[in-house]
Amino acid sequence: MNLHKTKPSPASHTVDMTVGNPYSLMIGFAFPILLSQIFQQLYNTADALIVGNFLDTNALAAVTSSGTLIFLLISFFMGIAMGAGVVISRYFGAGDMEQVSKAIHTIMAFGLASGILLTVVGVFFTPTFLQWMQTDPEVMPDAVEYFRFYFLGSLALVLYNLCRSIMNALGDSRRPLYYLIFSSVLNVALDLLFIAVWKKGVWAAALATVISQAASVVLCMIHLLQKGNVFTVELSKIRFHRDMLLEIIHYGLPSGIQNSMIGLANVIVQSQINSFGKPAMAAYGAHAKIEGFAFLPITSFNMASTTFISQNLGAGQHDRAKKGSRFAILAAVLLAEAIGVFCFIFSPTLIGFFDQTPLVIELGVKQARTAALFYCLLAFSHSVAAVCRGAGKAFVPMLVMMSIWGGVRVCYIAAVMHFTNDIGFIYWAYPLTWGISSVIYLIYYLCSDWVHGFDKA
Repeated sequence: MNLHKTKPSPASHTVDMTVGNPYSLMIGFAFPILLSQIFQQLYNTADALIVGNFLDTNALAAVTSSGTLIFLLISFFMGIAMGAGVVISRYFGAGDMEQVSKAIHTIMAFGLASGILLTVVGVFFTPTFLQWMQTDPEVMPDAVEYFRFYFLGSLALVLYNLCRSIMNALGDSRRPLYYLIFSSVLNVALDLLFIAVWKKGVWAAALATVISQAASVVLCMIHLLQKGNVFTVELSKIRFHRDMLLEIIHYGLPSGIQNSMIGLANVIVQSQINSFGKPAMAAYGAHAKIEGFAFLPITSFNMASTTFISQNLGAGQHDRAKKGSRFAILAAVLLAEAIGVFCFIFSPTLIGFFDQTPLVIELGVKQARTAALFYCLLAFSHSVAAVCRGAGKAFVPMLVMMSIWGGVRVCYIAAVMHFTNDIGFIYWAYPLTWGISSVIYLIYYLCSDWVHGFDKA
């Protein structure tokens, strides 16, 4: 690969992360992503907050239990998108703009195909999935209603995440933030209008999300269709380039499989939670929303590190990639733990935002105080996994996550539920598996030659 091709001008709305202070570059890149993730979480949480306050516990349980199933269905496609981001960043770092363009048009074709497929699967098989999850019969009608409307917007969901991945891979983390702020505000406004004012059912919350996601895609496409940029999308060129598709799959398939297996494991965990009834479902879902905020700095620095490492390894700057990885890991760990301490202390108040039922609060607090102080382990595992993906070593996190967060987590829950019916043991499944994966990742990070992942590909 030619490492000396002409780079695009600064006016092209991209950021070359192979030059300049790595720390300021990564902070500057990660901060808009952090704000984006905050708004994304507010986006996801708005439905739960408004439904929980204006409808009932059945509706809240239907909405808050949605995360595991949604993640299971979209996770494979999002893993492929990770691979596309790595490929785009690598070629951008190397200055090969022709390959950048091919990668962008290939992933757009993939997004259109996968979005349509996900819509069909989500709409038609929702009742089956919910039955597998042992959803409470009283919650089932609301859950089916919510999920079916939600998955009608699958194409918009997939395309927005792919567009964001493209822009992030090229060093632009600001525009996805602007578009997400707009769609988040729109989502909240529509939730309030449909549910609080017009008194519609739980389906209206899903419809608000669909409309908001579609609006964000429109904004993304207006930007990407601009002429004369390295990222310019030309509708006539959207197709599968065989060689590029194979390369994207090479780097993205391990992440896709990893995400799917973790998603399946979490669905199994959710099914065990569901067997304890509606209060347990509502508490688990409310905690998941809160934990999502703790995950924000992790995600932000992960995306920054993946892009930074891919661009710099593409440019052959191995030492610079190492320096950036250490900073990203440390920042994510420290921020996540600070948030974990906050969640531990204020969990009664935080859970109470979603549901004032005493049993819901009790169960939610129990889970929060089991997991929150171990967020540092969650951050470390995800951060090293992001480093591996950025270096073209996605197979490594796939093996670790599948075996530990998938296999060990499910086996642990099956074992403890065989001997006891205490929901508290389910809550411990997460910090225990975070700890095991962190040990493995630490050994790999310190002992392997990960910076030459692309050289050996």
